[in-house]
Amino acid sequence: RTVKATSGRQIFQPLHTLRNAEKELLPGFHQFEWQPALKNVSTTWDVGIIDGLSGWTASVDDVPADTISRRFRYDVALVSALKDLEEDIMDGLRERGLDDSMCTSGFTVVVKESCDGMGDVSEKHGSGPAVPEKAVRFSFTVMSISIRLEGEDDGITIFQEQKPNSELSCRPLCLMFVDESDHETLTAILGPVVAERKAMMESRLIISVGGLLRSFRFFFRGTGYDEKMVREMEGLEASGSTYICTLCDSTRAEASHNMVLHSITRSHEENLERYEIWRTNPYSESAEELRDRVKGVSAKPFMETQPTLDALHCDIGNATEFYKIFQDEIGEVYLKTNPSREERRRWRSTLDKQLRKKMKLKPVMRMNGNYARRLMTREAVEAVCELIPSEERREALRKLMGLYLQMKPVWRSTCPARDCPDQLCQYSYNSQQFADLLSTMLKYRYDGKITNYLHKTLAHVPEIVERDGSIGAWASEGNESGNKLFRRFRKMNARQSKMFELEDVLKHHWLYTSKYLQ
Repeated sequence: RTVKATSGRQIFQPLHTLRNAEKELLPGFHQFEWQPALKNVSTTWDVGIIDGLSGWTASVDDVPADTISRRFRYDVALVSALKDLEEDIMDGLRERGLDDSMCTSGFTVVVKESCDGMGDVSEKHGSGPAVPEKAVRFSFTVMSISIRLEGEDDGITIFQEQKPNSELSCRPLCLMFVDESDHETLTAILGPVVAERKAMMESRLIISVGGLLRSFRFFFRGTGYDEKMVREMEGLEASGSTYICTLCDSTRAEASHNMVLHSITRSHEENLERYEIWRTNPYSESAEELRDRVKGVSAKPFMETQPTLDALHCDIGNATEFYKIFQDEIGEVYLKTNPSREERRRWRSTLDKQLRKKMKLKPVMRMNGNYARRLMTREAVEAVCELIPSEERREALRKLMGLYLQMKPVWRSTCPARDCPDQLCQYSYNSQQFADLLSTMLKYRYDGKITNYLHKTLAHVPEIVERDGSIGAWASEGNESGNKLFRRFRKMNARQSKMFELEDVLKHHWLYTSKYLQ
């Protein structure tokens, strides 16, 4: 209630009422231990907000880091998140008819990790380094907790996050003023986070839940990254590379000729191996041959991400593409050879006017999730069709959008097998039809090229859904919504000083995600 009043007016009060309660909600309150002890991580458990640069040893010839960063220690934050779910865990055991005094080990926690860069974060006054006007936020969401009883093969789920894409379940771990393209600083700050995560994967956490000590193990899945961040973390070339995909080795030209039949082959381990080949060039090949051998891995992979597709950015990427198709169709590009910039600009403003008139859609500078959702509808296509002279082309457009809308729920839904089983079954057929339309009716656009997200949408969705059960649940949306909170807390609930603002934002944001307070 300190953030959103029920009346809809926003009220900001200092959190005095939380002063005492908050101590046990913030990381660093509950005692715990790891067995075996975490490698290279201190065993103290009462650590709160720490400097994200701790561990940055500034040697004489090193550049001082022009950044400010604040974070929680990863294991301490996870303990706090689990203790916050204590009631849910106990309820889950009861609902499953399990005797909680028997269930002290065999718990598994699955964690979704998200990381995203934010632009135009204005700089505050005050002492300290001149920080870039950009920020990066790293967060995690506890997706599910299950228990495996002795002698049983399958785990029993006792907690499942019902709103995996809400900002209410997405817990901030690390905030920093860094440009996400500044690889050195980003890796220096996330380095310790990666090290802590790696240590936790090889150990078990012992904490008291419901009055008894219980042991938990953790699985981390880095899925909340847009393509730019995945490429950055996994050492791949940037998004415009001919190696179009972060899941398979296809080139852009191959992907445009064979749109549907690809399988997921890339992995963090393979990227590390390929980087070694790139670095050492064991077969003494030319730059071109070497690049073809490593399929576009050209930097050292730094953090493991899950080879998946981010539903939110997929939506945005495909909507951007449709927006361009609409312009091309209004201008009847399929009859012309390279139209001038003037003509293109005219088509674009025609499209914008029409969308504004019929759909009440204001033009946006950069495509965003909300615009994408409203553009990818039958109504939008009907509005665009009014501007297209040829009946044949109008039919094709309607069919294209119809197929897209059949495919979209499959990668948008939190549980497609439950929410849209029919569309799931028909996905491969629909994507094949969609691909045929692109390569016939829109040949002028997809001859030898295709966008990254269209390729993923057409080629990889069924395989990911089969592997993970869902794409939508693992999206970066919660973290993206968290960006808005970051801006709000920074404006309203933080000290106006460079040195302290991030701790205030981190603290507030953490409390905002507490299930107990909700």
